[in-house]
Amino acid sequence: MSNPSQHILITGGAGFVGQDLAAALASSSDDLRLTLSDVVEPTIPKSVSQHASRISTVKCDLTDPSVIASLFKQPYTAVYLLHGLMSGGAEANLELGWRVNWDSHRGILDFLRLHHPGAVVVFPSSLAVYGPSNSEDPPTSETTCPIPQSSYGAQKLMVETYLNDMSRRGLLDGRIVRLPTIIVRPGAPSAAASSFASGIVREPLNGMETTLPVARDLKMWVCSPETVVKNLILIKDVPANRFNLTRVVNLPGISVTVQEILDALEAVGGKEAVSFIKEEKDAKVEAIVGSWPYKFDTRVAEELGMVPDVHLVQNVTTFSKRLQLGKE
Repeated sequence: MSNPSQHILITGGAGFVGQDLAAALASSSDDLRLTLSDVVEPTIPKSVSQHASRISTVKCDLTDPSVIASLFKQPYTAVYLLHGLMSGGAEANLELGWRVNWDSHRGILDFLRLHHPGAVVVFPSSLAVYGPSNSEDPPTSETTCPIPQSSYGAQKLMVETYLNDMSRRGLLDGRIVRLPTIIVRPGAPSAAASSFASGIVREPLNGMETTLPVARDLKMWVCSPETVVKNLILIKDVPANRFNLTRVVNLPGISVTVQEILDALEAVGGKEAVSFIKEEKDAKVEAIVGSWPYKFDTRVAEELGMVPDVHLVQNVTTFSKRLQLGKE
């Protein structure tokens, strides 16, 4: 087999999005090599174990400039910056949040612009950059003024602004995608304030109790992991001249209430699954998640060829099947 002509780096490669993205990329072409990095040693996804010879893993701390210089010394076809401290964690630990979510990203972007000008950089941002919206407000779009109500949102917006400017100057080729809340996340609960949205599906389908910390009528903008990964791959290959004044794109999702998530859980797992949920309000979690908008104008994403999300019941059904496969 010839040497792969593409080499893609995924930071945060041990996380579930990094793992799913790596699996999808490895399966997409035999002409592609991957490097996965994280603060813990990333694993090679089982579904693409046959491609292990094309996948490298690196344990490293990207808050260390010398580590950045080592990892980014060689050029990459594209870089996915998936590493970060999630919303709840960034709110609880201000200093760590800024080191991971801002300092490390600026260090990487500066190294790339100086040593590999024009590098393609995909940065998954978040709807947390926005402030709260009311039912009478128009759908949130790329031109809506961001007013983050969490340190996590502020940190994401800082990186967005920096990468946009580097792209405007032609120093980097940035693609900034603002992600919906991703459900259903596999694995253990994360430090994200929105972690409960996956927990109220994942744990009950595993026969485990979980807590619902917000009101059932809370509205959220969500998307399945499969759709997010598809769009992360698609955005990499959008020609730079297709972007206008900004490299920011709001990825497709669907607007749902927490009750609708519970309804989808019941449709797939029955009333027994719903019985594992205990309602216990957490004002801090509700304040953070309640500050995020829940309806979006995604015409820019559609014009760039991004794909729409699936129905919520289909999303939960896909996760349930994935869960069963993992138990076999």
